[in-house]
Amino acid sequence: MMTFAQKSFYQIFTSDIMDTIILEKLDCIHKMLTEHNMLQKEVLNFNEAAIYLELSHSHLYKLTSGNFINHYKPNGKKIYFKRTELDIWLLRNRQSSKDEIDQLAADYLIKNRRVKL
Repeated sequence: MMTFAQKSFYQIFTSDIMDTIILEKLDCIHKMLTEHNMLQKEVLNFNEAAIYLELSHSHLYKLTSGNFINHYKPNGKKIYFKRTELDIWLLRNRQSSKDEIDQLAADYLIKNRRVKL
């Protein structure tokens, strides 16, 4: 049998755990909504683009200042990005799989008559 002090401690302890769980779930929901809203936007600001690309602000700034990534400055200061252009930038420099390379090599050898069938 629990004493009154033990019951109070148990209630406070479980209440704190439940509060922590609820706050973690709310934080998760907030992140999901933010990501969903970002996917609905066609134009992203600098902070949104850094989150979308999963880059630090300093790295994204280096990419924009070196003109390595497409960006827009309508008033000369704030930087904006088109999400579709960011997607294209992310998908550049595709690496072929081993199977694709093997198939290309086989096709090349057959085309140039270096392999007899």
